[in-house]
Amino acid sequence: MKIELKHVSKRFNYEWIFRELTFDFESGNSYAITGQNGSGKSTLLKIISGQLSPSEGSVIYSAQKIINAENIYAEVSFTAPYIELIDDFNLTEYLQFHFSFKKVLKGRSQNDLLEISGLQKHRNKSLKTFSSGMKQRVKLITAILSDTPILLLDEPTSNLDTAGVAWYLQLIEEYKNDRIVIIGSNMEREYHFCNIILDITEYKS
Repeated sequence: MKIELKHVSKRFNYEWIFRELTFDFESGNSYAITGQNGSGKSTLLKIISGQLSPSEGSVIYSAQKIINAENIYAEVSFTAPYIELIDDFNLTEYLQFHFSFKKVLKGRSQNDLLEISGLQKHRNKSLKTFSSGMKQRVKLITAILSDTPILLLDEPTSNLDTAGVAWYLQLIEEYKNDRIVIIGSNMEREYHFCNIILDITEYKS
């Protein structure tokens, strides 16, 4: 899998967030998009995921052949602090719902996800009763263990305590291989394993 950004720029109203960004992402590498708050990290992740269109430039997705941008959602797992869970579901129901759209990584089952998440005893509890840290574990487990070649994580340790951060790092280390992994963050603990850094501030207008 390869993602090519060609002269990508984005503006909101009259303000340019970033301009003329040309960059390639390829399977087998882990990337960090860095920059201070408000620099455009989340915006760029949304463009890569197909949620937003660039104001200028283009995004090209290819595997054995070019993938239409309208269909890229099937190849992407994406989570961020601003993405909401469906609070009326319990954990088991939410996993069943999520994996009706995505496949679980080969060799894993939904029961495995419960064990890996550390939330087995809460499987029948409504998500509205979960703490922010527990909800973040649910978001990460569904994103990282979905069978997609592109994994996008925005501020992945938000709301996690020290044990939760260690859990995330172990999880990503185990499941990052042979994918395009892109972390949006300004906290080194979230992306220290990444072998390529893209500083979004270099593309400010």
